[in-house]
Amino acid sequence: MNTHRLFRPTLAALGAAALFGLSTPLAKPLLQHAPAPLLAGLLYLGSGLGLTVARLVRDRGLRPTGLAAGDWPWLLAAIGFGGVLGPLLLMLGLGHTGAATASLLLNLEAVLTAVLAWVVFRENADRRIVLGMALIVAGGVLLSWSARREGAAWGALAIAGACLAWAIDNNLTRKVSAGDAVFIAAGKGWIAGVVNLSIGWALGGRLPASGAVAAALLIGFLGYGVSLVLFVVALRGLGSARTGAYFSTAPFIGSAVAILLFGEPAPAVFWIAAGLMAAGVWLHLTERHEHWHRHEALAHAHRHVHDAHHQHEHDFDWDGAEPHTHPHRHDPLAHSHAHYPDIHHRHDHDHDHDHDHDHDHDHDR
Repeated sequence: MNTHRLFRPTLAALGAAALFGLSTPLAKPLLQHAPAPLLAGLLYLGSGLGLTVARLVRDRGLRPTGLAAGDWPWLLAAIGFGGVLGPLLLMLGLGHTGAATASLLLNLEAVLTAVLAWVVFRENADRRIVLGMALIVAGGVLLSWSARREGAAWGALAIAGACLAWAIDNNLTRKVSAGDAVFIAAGKGWIAGVVNLSIGWALGGRLPASGAVAAALLIGFLGYGVSLVLFVVALRGLGSARTGAYFSTAPFIGSAVAILLFGEPAPAVFWIAAGLMAAGVWLHLTERHEHWHRHEALAHAHRHVHDAHHQHEHDFDWDGAEPHTHPHRHDPLAHSHAHYPDIHHRHDHDHDHDHDHDHDHDHDR
């Protein structure tokens, strides 16, 4: 695997964090025109609507989603946890918890995503990755700690539950990340948008003026929709834990935007957090995980080029264009190269042996 291929999903993860981090200070003024649940619904709807239009334009109509029959339960479960349960628990928690405390607690998402990825879904992680993750999360904690306020205990538990729901969502979405990222993100946007709007209306909220609605939809399209597409692309190439770690830099990016664009003060804790996050990202960027391993036979569909992992014949007239998407089969292959826990490298590691030893790859089917 070449360096360009290793860094491409990393850039997607950081791009997802940048767009989401930017959306927070831009959406904040809109709270003067709409309550939080209603605004969240508009942001999510902007994601679903914008990505649906983008997909129709891109594909010139409806095209296959790239999801296999066995992928749909994973996707529906991911939407249930991340698009329905997560926002509901967050809204319940925000009603009894200060905003700063909630911001602090939301850093749990990255931690829980990594823990589930490592413990339940068996992603590999060495001490370098764990330390990098810890530094990034510590930076996020510092950003919100200085202004925190105490809230009701059960409200905090509800927000922690929302983080757990999103962590489960992240790991389940990884299962279907070989599919069309735009379709996956659009589906989540529509469902989360409808759920949050329903909550907002049930609580007595009303739609703001058309200008505020348009602004919310645009911010949602970029900060929630395009950001989620990049997040899914990163999941495809990095796995859940590493993607979650990069995405947890979003609070720093949001704070930087608030300082640069809106003139908010930059306390010393901001620069300390920036240093911690930069160190954590550097540890991840300079990771090199390489060992002899074996790929078992695998059949799936995703966007690819004909690299070492994609040496196959075509059962259709191929014009030579790359990258392209079609169902294809991977023959068994044994080799050694640097890799992340991407869709072709999902396996357990025997830590009683050196990485030079052979490890069989157990692919999701």
